[in-house]
Amino acid sequence: MTTAPFADRHIGPDADDERRMLEVVGYGSVDELMDAAIPEVIRWHGTLDLPAPASEAETIAELRALAARNTVAVSMIGLGYHGTHTPAVIRRNVLENPAWYTAYTPYQPEISQGRLEALLNFQTMVCDLTGLATANASMLDEATAAAEAMTLARRASRSRSPVYVVDADTLPQTVAVLTGRAEPLGIEVRVLDLAAEELPVEFFGLHLQYPGASGAVRDHAPLVAAAHAVGALVCVAADLLAMTLLRPPGEIGADIAAGTTQRFGVPMGFGGPHAGYLAVRSGLERMLPGRLVGVSRDAAGDRAYRLALQTREQHIRREKATSNICTAQVLLAVMAGMYAVHHGPDGLRAIARHAHGAAVRLAGALDAVAGARVVHTAFFDTLLVAVPGRAAAVLAEAAARGVNLRLVDDDHVGVACDETTTTAHLTAVRDAVAAALGVPAGPALPHESASPVLPAELAGPAVPAGLARTSEFLTHPVFGAHRSETAMLRYLRRLADLDFALDRGMIPLGSCTMKLNATTEMEAITWPEFADVHPLAPAGQTAGYRELIGQLEGWLAEITGYDAVSVQPNAGSQGELAGLLAIRAYHLDRGEGHRTVCLIPSSAHGTNAASAVMAGMRVVVVGCDPDGDVDLVDLDAKIDAHRDTLAAIMVTYPSTHGVYETGIAQLCAKVHDAGGQVYVDGANLNALVGYARPGRFGADVSHLNLHKTFCIPHGGGGPGVGPVAVRAHLAPFLPGDPAGAYGSGRPAISAARYGSAGILPIPWAYLRMMGAAGLTRATGVAVLAANYVAARLRAHYPVLYAGNKGLVAHECILDLRPLTKATGVSVDDVAKRLMDYGFHAPTMSFPVAGTLMVEPTESEDLAELDRFCDALVAIRAEIDAVAAGRWPAGDNPLSNAPHTAAMVAADEWPHPYPRSVGAYPGTVARVGKYWPPVRRIDGAFGDRNLVCSCPSPEAFED
Repeated sequence: MTTAPFADRHIGPDADDERRMLEVVGYGSVDELMDAAIPEVIRWHGTLDLPAPASEAETIAELRALAARNTVAVSMIGLGYHGTHTPAVIRRNVLENPAWYTAYTPYQPEISQGRLEALLNFQTMVCDLTGLATANASMLDEATAAAEAMTLARRASRSRSPVYVVDADTLPQTVAVLTGRAEPLGIEVRVLDLAAEELPVEFFGLHLQYPGASGAVRDHAPLVAAAHAVGALVCVAADLLAMTLLRPPGEIGADIAAGTTQRFGVPMGFGGPHAGYLAVRSGLERMLPGRLVGVSRDAAGDRAYRLALQTREQHIRREKATSNICTAQVLLAVMAGMYAVHHGPDGLRAIARHAHGAAVRLAGALDAVAGARVVHTAFFDTLLVAVPGRAAAVLAEAAARGVNLRLVDDDHVGVACDETTTTAHLTAVRDAVAAALGVPAGPALPHESASPVLPAELAGPAVPAGLARTSEFLTHPVFGAHRSETAMLRYLRRLADLDFALDRGMIPLGSCTMKLNATTEMEAITWPEFADVHPLAPAGQTAGYRELIGQLEGWLAEITGYDAVSVQPNAGSQGELAGLLAIRAYHLDRGEGHRTVCLIPSSAHGTNAASAVMAGMRVVVVGCDPDGDVDLVDLDAKIDAHRDTLAAIMVTYPSTHGVYETGIAQLCAKVHDAGGQVYVDGANLNALVGYARPGRFGADVSHLNLHKTFCIPHGGGGPGVGPVAVRAHLAPFLPGDPAGAYGSGRPAISAARYGSAGILPIPWAYLRMMGAAGLTRATGVAVLAANYVAARLRAHYPVLYAGNKGLVAHECILDLRPLTKATGVSVDDVAKRLMDYGFHAPTMSFPVAGTLMVEPTESEDLAELDRFCDALVAIRAEIDAVAAGRWPAGDNPLSNAPHTAAMVAADEWPHPYPRSVGAYPGTVARVGKYWPPVRRIDGAFGDRNLVCSCPSPEAFED
């Protein structure tokens, strides 16, 4: 028996659907449509040099073979990455559940209440464990969270000093990212051994690791006080599991805490993805970067959740934005928060005591080995072991016993215990040390049951009494209400049922490409051979990972026409920064460091401008013409004004307006003639694959969104991967290894060399199954679908921008401004009314206020496209009814949308339209209808009354 090619399953419309869609659009074939839409000057007529497509079964078999080339050793390396047990109920019902992983960022909060509650749990967990007032909804990883803390400290500090002090006992990858991020901003990172050296006279911020990378637990209170005395702010990178036993940063006056929640049930994944965290003291919450979930109320006065404050700061403040972070690690934050819900405070303490107790037992065993010495007497779970001149031998002996340790230097090794550590692991380490030193190993280690029973008020035998935690944490009932698996399963199901994700219906978000995330693509990410590998595991244990990554980078280079690719950036914003830093380094290397101006069209993604500023560049905006294209006359003027200082131009192609601009090749030539480099934002690459290659039509660098074009799911707002692809002359300036193992000296963008490597099997599988023809067909059908939607809706809503022959690219912008002006019905009203029709709204008011940007993708079949178009046509009729006076302007199905089940089931119905119109508009099916759980949310109220942790049960009382 043969099965249909994977491309036929990924692409929604079949041949008959395509033919009907082409008839509406007015073309005889997809290639004819693409030839008309894409300017011939950039049109590529070749065939991608990719392997022939594999079936789903063949792809899984190949992934199994790659996985088998990885060795899953016992990892006791530490350095921010630890073994952890993912509770099966969370793995199956969150990580492997499309209701969670196919959801979009909660910009439409009424249909995102489940995710928002889960993220509020995460924020509450972080606040409780750090002892600080406010935490955001996650960061990309620990190192980049620390970098955001550094820039936050610079904004908030009273000090004018450019110096940021970093304790030498900080994780090395964090130091690497801090240093790379600081240099373009004029920040001087000064790494000092604060156990022996004095603080400088002036500095604006201080970064402390707690416990230190060496495992040492120190009293940082005097350093915090000294920093505050000179107007500096203090960030403590705290291990949250350790904070269940140790005094938290907030209790010694720290201003900021940053770190990772990886060990809360999220596999190591060869470096990621993991949810970083960032928390601040009271008074700094309105400067907090990233996303922040807040508590507000809906139109009925009921409590509801939403994103608060700087939700889309980059699109509002652009080059004045304080961060380019526009995403989070929602799926991983949900897992970490649910890990705390699952275990509760007592469970977390027990896990921490297990890790600490293992370290205590190992320390006693090692101190009994002649020639070995545990350096620190105060520690949590990590030991620094002195083995003079024998460190490499110890690592070899441990590896032979299936255990990976950390090589610190010739005389020292690091050993980290965790939730998964067993007595057998401790014995293997003790025996390895003894064998390397050529001495007897000593008696058998005691089992955990024989370790000291710790009183509840004490942290452990290796923690000074003054540093033990005495305060309570996770006291909110949510962390104690779901002890049984039955309760936990139902809680996860209840939250998932509140949300609208891709498993329910179409999410036609322009610029965000919410298409199929196939189950076969997802299957490998939970295999231990991919999930349970430490990013610093020996190269001999990671051959399969490195082959997969090398193949993926090669395929991406072929698709884009570039010469080299780095997958290190773990978000699109980080890919932007990496590309701009490569351009900056290129100019510096050529002795042209004066080239600092970055031209950015007014239509660009807001992150572009923020990234340019972070890369040390000065933003100069280029206007757009009435058709929405980059104004080439204004471009000439800006180039002439800045010819000697021009570093780059950032341009999105197809444009953010959803158009194939005809002047792109001319634009590239003009910038190159002036000595600048061309950055093509790859956000819309899904409209080019197989038909045009940025690296061959004039671009020098792009970032790619693997969570869009290449099918990594959005996960409710993360994870993502934003690789950077460059021409050969920029290849020497790609991101360096944060561990420094390869001596590149180049700045690191993320904490791990390969970023979020754990999810790279997803795009690998997508490319392997699609092949060249499948990828090309996907692009053509995506463009066909967008033009079909535009053609069907143009008579009802003006399509704001179009290119050659009135065609759009992969998305179209519907202009509601004339309707709003004539009727008062806003773009918000239409977006919320679409929820009643069973849809997530398109992108609202970006890139043009008062519009909807629609991207149907190639994965939706014709029936779903028509259902969406029919809904918008029906909504236009409702708008006309308001305009005609049949319904009052302030009391109609649009202004009252969305309609909840509670609203339409109420005893009283004071509205001038039937309940059925509110509940079941148009042809909405009465069976299986999705009901928004809350009515329209009052965002302004939430921002004025900022509450960003779980409300008390009493707060829900009437």
